[in-house]
Amino acid sequence: MPGNLYNICSNLPATPTRLERLLRDRELRKYSKCLNDCEAELPSSTQDCFSPDLESSTCWFNDEELLEPVSASRSLNDDGERLDFRASKQRLLVVANRLPVSAVRHGEDSWQLEMSVGGLVTALLGVKEFDTRWIGWAGVNVPDEIGQKALAKALDEKRCIPVFLDEEVVHQYYNGYCNNILWPLFHYIGLPQEDRLATTRSFQSQFDAYKKANQLFADVVNEHYEEGDVVWCHDYHLMFLPKCLKERNSKMKVGWFLHTPFPSSEIHRMLPSRLELLRSVLAADLVGFHTYDYARHFVSACTRILGLEGTPEGVEDQGKLTRIAAFPVGIDSERFIKALELPEVQDHMKVLKQRFAGRKVMLGVDRLDMIKGIPQKILAFEKFLEENPNWRNKVVLLQIAVPTRTDVPEYQKLTSQVHEIVGRINGRFGSLTAVPIHHLDRSLDFHELCALYAVTDVALVTSLRDGMNLVSYEYVACQESKKGVLILSEFAGAAQSLGAGAILVNPWNVTEVASSIGYALNMPADEREKRHHHNFKHVISHTAQEWAATFVSELNVTIVEAQLRTRQIPPPLPIEVAVDRYSCSNNRLLILGFNATLTEPVDTLGRKDSQINEWEPKLRPDLQEPLRKLCDDPKTTVLILSGSARNNFSDYNLWLAAENGMFLRVTTGDWMTTMPENLSMEWVDSVKNVFEYFTDRTPRSQFEVRETSLIWNYKYSDVEFGRLQARDLLQHLWTGPISNASLDVVQGRRSVEVRSVAVTKGAAIDRILGEIVHNKGMKEPIDYVLCIGHFLTKDEDIYTFFEPELPSEVPASNKSYSIDGDTLHLMVTDRISFQEGSSVLDLQANDYFSCSVARKRSNSRYRLQSSDEVVTLLRELADHR
Repeated sequence: MPGNLYNICSNLPATPTRLERLLRDRELRKYSKCLNDCEAELPSSTQDCFSPDLESSTCWFNDEELLEPVSASRSLNDDGERLDFRASKQRLLVVANRLPVSAVRHGEDSWQLEMSVGGLVTALLGVKEFDTRWIGWAGVNVPDEIGQKALAKALDEKRCIPVFLDEEVVHQYYNGYCNNILWPLFHYIGLPQEDRLATTRSFQSQFDAYKKANQLFADVVNEHYEEGDVVWCHDYHLMFLPKCLKERNSKMKVGWFLHTPFPSSEIHRMLPSRLELLRSVLAADLVGFHTYDYARHFVSACTRILGLEGTPEGVEDQGKLTRIAAFPVGIDSERFIKALELPEVQDHMKVLKQRFAGRKVMLGVDRLDMIKGIPQKILAFEKFLEENPNWRNKVVLLQIAVPTRTDVPEYQKLTSQVHEIVGRINGRFGSLTAVPIHHLDRSLDFHELCALYAVTDVALVTSLRDGMNLVSYEYVACQESKKGVLILSEFAGAAQSLGAGAILVNPWNVTEVASSIGYALNMPADEREKRHHHNFKHVISHTAQEWAATFVSELNVTIVEAQLRTRQIPPPLPIEVAVDRYSCSNNRLLILGFNATLTEPVDTLGRKDSQINEWEPKLRPDLQEPLRKLCDDPKTTVLILSGSARNNFSDYNLWLAAENGMFLRVTTGDWMTTMPENLSMEWVDSVKNVFEYFTDRTPRSQFEVRETSLIWNYKYSDVEFGRLQARDLLQHLWTGPISNASLDVVQGRRSVEVRSVAVTKGAAIDRILGEIVHNKGMKEPIDYVLCIGHFLTKDEDIYTFFEPELPSEVPASNKSYSIDGDTLHLMVTDRISFQEGSSVLDLQANDYFSCSVARKRSNSRYRLQSSDEVVTLLRELADHR
């Protein structure tokens, strides 16, 4: 019989932990690099470099061989020949908005391509363990089929695959939604007041174009995807892509990485499309950010906006865990260090040293962008010159401002503002032979930039908000000789990595930045060396290549863990089988939970559809007809088993069990109790006082006093504050009123319930069965049981009650069993006074269906995704009476 209890394999090898997998993968990467270096440097006769400890070790792979240990390095084939584990590389599909090439068309079917040099390109070119393919937009409009085929063929030689977007989609998707909405929002920049109304009007069309573009990217990925590939999506341009990919192939390995900051939930919630974007990103297996702060903001947004559960590992939604982690990107430090030895770089350095002889050199290298804080940097330098006249002819600021988005009015205004400030300061503090600020509105080639880094005494990075800012890394890599000082904005992601060796500043505080400039220029040599050594060590060890390899390794490990968790998840309910067995039975028992099973889903985020008048859950309208048909079937007994108070189903011929089964009645009769004798309720008043106190302290929370339990509910309160209050409430309970009482504290998703130990659905079900059999005068044993519910873990003992293999779950004093093959004969021998001993069940294993609703981690045999599937199932049963 398929299901949870029948899929557990006891002879599986012990699986390694996440840390063990990651450490092993790291050692294998180092070993692979060692082999590559050895084979590059040694003659072929000596290319047998190997590590004794790795030669015999094992690693854990994540495909069909999920739990099979495989030789880590080189192993022997069937003929005794040595095999190299590097022979087969995993394919990596890197999906970004732009391809790492610039394309220029020459004629109808000819294209000139030039590779771009950037952080992501450099990072992935240095990763040798993977067979990498790039997928993205080439940056040009190619409307004709001949041009598209020619460009695709040319790009194929560069291991690139184009996504073709027309001009309208690019305008709405890239220039509109990405650059005018997402980018400002993620960098905490509000839209200009005059643009807000226009943006509001055009938002929906831009968002539609954004989704369309993401779907076009997904189509290309699906076209080139091969089983086992890793798909790595990049940046805010492709937040919808993980969802598009997973809808097509749920087994695809998908990671998503954001290269910008992720804002706090209060900023993100201003987006009209906030829900769709968050859920789309959560479709990925691994979501990466540059810093822990960005990851924390994302988890907080999922918690506050989506109402999901945040865990130390990520975000959990109905048992599906999306891992959230920080992966600080680096640079190819070796490239910069080696460049300093090149003759052309040495020549540039010589010229610069002569040009600025006798003066300290300060450097800023930025895109001319609102977030880079260039005006704040220059104003701070002006204040430093004002307060330190002795430095006026001894220091120079070189500001490289690379133009960007020159056609946008805001950027044109920023350029004019910067030029005005620079001109004013140079006119105020300059002379006929020298000026304090050299400002360039252009980029420098790589050799010029390295030389400039090398001769600089102090680097200024004053970003107002920056995802990472790798200029600081490049500067440190080129400073091994001079050991200059780095002044770094605390709002740059790099501050999380280089903050210990840099001077951290708030760029908005011009006085603080000016003071830091003075401190940096006067810093003693030994302190400069210590600070530089700390940062240099980090830069050379946390490279771009290591960043990329670590992310892909973490993604592979995440897939392994997801597959292991999947083995513990009940399979979907085979509805056709359940209906077929139902049709063949003669005396059926349907046990249905109420909340989240028969009720409408309730929004828990405080919207208009979850106000006080909706706090009482109601039966779904589309369930009324099938439920009535089932209740009217003489062969079927329907029992609604609820943890809540006594609901009213007077229009239906069924049985109601309220308060976790402690109260029972047929809809035409009176309530009776099934509570065990001597159940003490002396604790109620003291717990009630605690619940009243926390209800007063927690807005929109409420508590309910029942005859067998008390429940404090905070699902309509602020998520984070509610959890803090719940934690505090539990401490009050454990140290106070229930410290010595025989009680259970049951934590729901947004509730805390206190009940007596004996109050569970599983403990009540045998007494309920006895009463039903007695009341209906059943002569024929029950031969079919369907138990469906969204029950708390504490109440899932009801699922195991009917399991033939778990008779010990119900007290032996109440039952006697005889098991014949797969058939369970249960005799009720010791019921409370109003029940008679009778044969209740004659149940074969394939006639019992326990099913959790919207819960993936469960003791049930099967699962249904939502109450919508419950509706489908009950309709099918009603039509096959």
